[in-house]
Amino acid sequence: MNIFDAVRQLLDYGEGVLFEKEDRVYCQNLILDVLGLDAMEDGAEGDAELCEILKVMLDYACEKGIIEDSVTYRDLFDTKIMNCMMPRPSEVIKKFNALYAENPEKATEYYYELSRKSDYIRTYRVRNDMKWIAPTPYGDMDITINLSKPEKDPKAIAAAAKMKAASYPKCMLCKENEGYAGRVNHPARENHRIIPLTVDGGDWFIQYSPYVYYNEHCIVFNGDHTPMKIDRSAFRKLFDIVKYLPHYFVGSNADLPIVGGSILSHEHFQGGHYEFAMAKAPVEENVAFKGYEDVSAGIVKWPMTVIRLAGEDTDRIVDLADKILTAWRGYTDEEAFIFAETDGTPHNTITPIARKRDGKFELDLVLRNNITTEQYPDGVYHPHPEHHHIKKENIGLIEVMGLAVLPARLKSEMENLAKAVVENKDIRADEVLAKHADWVDMLKEKYDINAENVDDILKKEIGIVYSEILEQCGVFARDENGRSQLKKFIESV
Repeated sequence: MNIFDAVRQLLDYGEGVLFEKEDRVYCQNLILDVLGLDAMEDGAEGDAELCEILKVMLDYACEKGIIEDSVTYRDLFDTKIMNCMMPRPSEVIKKFNALYAENPEKATEYYYELSRKSDYIRTYRVRNDMKWIAPTPYGDMDITINLSKPEKDPKAIAAAAKMKAASYPKCMLCKENEGYAGRVNHPARENHRIIPLTVDGGDWFIQYSPYVYYNEHCIVFNGDHTPMKIDRSAFRKLFDIVKYLPHYFVGSNADLPIVGGSILSHEHFQGGHYEFAMAKAPVEENVAFKGYEDVSAGIVKWPMTVIRLAGEDTDRIVDLADKILTAWRGYTDEEAFIFAETDGTPHNTITPIARKRDGKFELDLVLRNNITTEQYPDGVYHPHPEHHHIKKENIGLIEVMGLAVLPARLKSEMENLAKAVVENKDIRADEVLAKHADWVDMLKEKYDINAENVDDILKKEIGIVYSEILEQCGVFARDENGRSQLKKFIESV
């Protein structure tokens, strides 16, 4: 495939989805200009995948000295190429609204497909992520090893170090990212389009995550660059979004470090067309809040501490959720090792998740606490050291709900570990694998491991480790004493 074949095949790819037939010559000329070409030549027909087409163009740009040959510069440049075929933001919004008038699901299906087809969601990278389902005592959980984010290359790191500090856009979530060409320390977003909506009387926008972890993984963000905050207004906002997109769940990361696991500087929520294990988990014990008998409430059978509220009137759910949040913010129980604050630093917050199911609205309130100690400097209610060989990072909203996002290092480590276990090698002598040694000793006692079953065993046991991590993040233990302490808090509300 030569450069002209690549241009022709890219236009074939985009026609009918990114642009209409009448726009083809216009788009072609824009692409030629970006590539430094002043004419189009005839060539062979073909039907290559997008990543193959773009590779030809990027190799050409590197060969001609248009860009440097590194992942960062190639990502900036292929986004510029894709933007040559993109509809204007107003066109996207107009089509979304027209489809929404027919059916909200049709609107999001169109917008999601546009985000994928435009290469804003780099599907050829996302499909590199390892994914599987792991059975746990709390139901089947989703496990993924994230391989879709490219590592920063040395050229880009060196160039970024020489750049002056920039404050535009203020962060990766600001609306000013739409159409932004990017730079070595900020991704290109020329092929990015956002959809406006009104949330709690304010201007908000919807976009999809470029690194989708589940179907239609969206981000709903405030039009203003304002910090994350879990309060009464946050609960109202969640329900406004669910009412607008009733086929979506929507939730918020907590608003404190360690348990936040997110960009705390810009208010935003995450949602999507997906049912997580936590949503499927049943209420294992009903509870009552005086004066709110019209709102059903219960403790969810889940490794973390979750109170589920449900009813037809969202205002009543918000009222009760606000009471629970206010009580939790100031709640201390030394016996349970829960402290509302230490030395003026607050520790208690909530991760809320809203959805509509069977004609009723639901709000799951996950109680969080970010206190640290000398024994647990990363957080008491955080993955404990014995599990850091699998995951050390924060547990955010997505993971709270039952989707483990594990580090990329695990792909090669599990492959090498499987081989070492089958060959009965000394794992403690391996500098990289040694951290897994105690875990492997336990697995050898539990299973008769061989070449045929080793991969399945490792995947299954990673799921069990993950459910234990979530238990460690639960502020009230899942035993008789912990249940008694949780009921004591509920009574305090």
